[in-house]
Amino acid sequence: MNMPGPLPKRVLILGMGWSGRVLAARLQAQGVHVEGTVRDPASAPDDGLLRHQLRADAVLAPSLVAAIAHADAVLCSVPPDAEGDPALRLLRAALRDSSSLRWLGYLSSTSVYGDRDGGWINEHSVADATGPAGMQRRLAETQWRALADARGIASAMFRLPGLYGPGRNALLQLAQGRARHVVRPGLVFNRLHVDDLAAVVIAAMQRPMANALYLPSDDQPAPPQDVLAFAAQLGCFAMPPAVAWDDPSVSATLRRFYQSSKRIDSRSTRDALGWTPRFPTYREGLTDLAASLAGHGPALPDPDAPR
Repeated sequence: MNMPGPLPKRVLILGMGWSGRVLAARLQAQGVHVEGTVRDPASAPDDGLLRHQLRADAVLAPSLVAAIAHADAVLCSVPPDAEGDPALRLLRAALRDSSSLRWLGYLSSTSVYGDRDGGWINEHSVADATGPAGMQRRLAETQWRALADARGIASAMFRLPGLYGPGRNALLQLAQGRARHVVRPGLVFNRLHVDDLAAVVIAAMQRPMANALYLPSDDQPAPPQDVLAFAAQLGCFAMPPAVAWDDPSVSATLRRFYQSSKRIDSRSTRDALGWTPRFPTYREGLTDLAASLAGHGPALPDPDAPR
């Protein structure tokens, strides 16, 4: 395990959505100057974070170019498209020319791996997905790595499982009547609390490495219906009726989500970063969220957030 060094002084988060705000708050609490990008700054919450507009159909703001020029670290959470990372296409020249930049990070997904029929994956597993989502993620990763290599700076790819936390969790879905009890026999996957994601990114920033790859996850890959049942018990909700994953009422998007069953072995990530999840399973995470919701009421997700 590498010992942690200092945090970057200035961080720019491309795609300042749900997880980006959690990370930004953590970094700010440790004295880091954080800025971000969104599609529409006017609709962003008034939380004191400086946001710049980033859209393909809008002129690149001079303030964003200046933010890139002064950032020590840039993290991207913008979803990819068929050509890779749209944010990188818009900002490549500014990122290439910045003399301050020392670290690039990209929030990717375990969708880069094909279905393992419940088998295990780790950092040495082949990213062999053939579906559009996984292939787009792999292309975006390649583009960010190429930029870091061309600049001779550190980079980190974070291949993430399903994220949950305040504002996005099974308790809220049940409370709002949006929960789906979709069942595919044999399906399991891991999860990661958004607070644990923030801790992982910060640990990686403190241990800059060339072409780093991390697979952070919780300790318990589980069927989604088990998580939903635990949330229903916690919140005293009724379980929605079960629906088979291949039922015609299940959308094509949701059906694709249920096609891939895999378990994540995150031991190498934990060893490399000196990280232990605060929420080792969905039980601890949902129990903490239930206590928070009971005290403060539900937080609503940000519609502008990719993550």
